[in-house]
Amino acid sequence: MSAAEFDLIARIRARAGVRDDVALGIGDDAALLQPPPGRQLVVATDTLNRGVHFGEGAAAADIGWKSLAVNLSDLAAMGAEPAWCTLSLSLPTQADNAAFVDAFLDGFLDLAAQHRVALVGGDTTRGPLSVCVTVLGLVAPGAALRRDAAQPGDEIWVTGTLGDAAAALALDGIAPYREQAVRRCAGDPATDAARLHERLARPTPRVAAGRSLAGLASAGIDVSDGLLADLGHVCAASQVAARIELALLPVSPALAAAAEGAARWQLQAAGGDDYELCFTAVPERRTAIERALAEAAVPGCRIGRIEAGRGVRAFAPDGTPWRPARTGYEHFAG
Repeated sequence: MSAAEFDLIARIRARAGVRDDVALGIGDDAALLQPPPGRQLVVATDTLNRGVHFGEGAAAADIGWKSLAVNLSDLAAMGAEPAWCTLSLSLPTQADNAAFVDAFLDGFLDLAAQHRVALVGGDTTRGPLSVCVTVLGLVAPGAALRRDAAQPGDEIWVTGTLGDAAAALALDGIAPYREQAVRRCAGDPATDAARLHERLARPTPRVAAGRSLAGLASAGIDVSDGLLADLGHVCAASQVAARIELALLPVSPALAAAAEGAARWQLQAAGGDDYELCFTAVPERRTAIERALAEAAVPGCRIGRIEAGRGVRAFAPDGTPWRPARTGYEHFAG
């Protein structure tokens, strides 16, 4: 390990948060963690690469924030309480790596502090800019939300709004989103395109909402690759079908001003990068779910229902079936 790498690790270690359940953090071959008795560990990992998950001009602080946010979103989808994380950074050879790491940590550790997540280890190496984060959370045995428990008759819910991040990618001319008709609105703070880009650069992991749904929701997933694609994973795991009403998809003022009709549906239903929660629940728990989401300060709405069968179907406001150009983002598509 070179002196430069030791210096980068020292910069990270000096700023990492602490928790009483971290017996040994950054600085040894591995971390020592002490989970509380009677809790299960929930583990999730995501990798973000330049040119795939963020552009050449992305701010280091935004990259730091998003690299942790997308992982916390996975914990949220399981109803878990975040606790610890590790960070692996691949950095190109350049003179300003220290400045990049400092700015990266500004975003990363800001979000970590909001959720009491301690950075306990990781790795640094030379190569194309890439970030790999592993998060560990805690959940009571049997309380985790899973993909395989949706039942016919369940209502389908989503938190927040859908399509903003995909609209930002469309405005930036990123394939395959650039084919969508999206207007660049400016001047009005409620509809300015900057709000769409903020949702892309700094998604909000719905941790509090996920934890509030324990015992209420039957199945859940986070919307990362697109609503239809991700809900399709729930349907496949649960061996059920889903019916989505496009008119019920929640839309932000910014997206409502930027796109309409089929163009907006494509962004909302198949755009991805939303990091909202999609979950199912029996109708009898509707009031309890509305109360739980209100206490978590997270909006949520019903968008469809689970049915017998297979696959996900979407319907336009006039009741006709609607087929998207694609159902979601695919990393290994041609």
